[in-house]
Amino acid sequence: MDEAIGSADRLLEVLAAGAVVNDDEPVDLLAHALQCAEHLARRHPEDPELIVAGLVHDVGSILQPNRPADHAAIGAAAVEALLGTRVARLVAGHAEAKRYLVTTDPGYRSQLSARSIETLRHQGGPMDGEELDAFAARAGSDLEALLDLRRADDGAKVPGAPTRPPAAWRPMLVALSGRTS
Repeated sequence: MDEAIGSADRLLEVLAAGAVVNDDEPVDLLAHALQCAEHLARRHPEDPELIVAGLVHDVGSILQPNRPADHAAIGAAAVEALLGTRVARLVAGHAEAKRYLVTTDPGYRSQLSARSIETLRHQGGPMDGEELDAFAARAGSDLEALLDLRRADDGAKVPGAPTRPPAAWRPMLVALSGRTS
């Protein structure tokens, strides 16, 4: 599964496949994706690209499980043609945002799950000064969006949390895919 995802319906199929992948967290990747999108929809209802980035941020882990170091890049590459450059940039940056927050926010690390702390090591650990500057420069005006995506990611691991069904996100996926074609 290394090709780009070509339609909203195919993307929903991939997300549904996450129901059998838990990535060593207390929820499967489908529930995690839905919870993350819900968090962002509540906080940023005016930003469909950020909400959808939350929905698809771990699609790389569904397509190619057990690749914490590069799952963000895998996911970004899979969704960029369908959902656009900004969504792909947000997906690509969500693991780096964890590294950034661990470095810049003294209380952040204590909020991470055990698995997230473990994957942090694979993803490079805390950033040094040059990495912080480079990440902030790449993020540009989306720095706060990336950090909000990351925080939603961390909070989206609650067993049984209520969410909308995957199909409820289809209109937003279709709308974004229509903007890129």
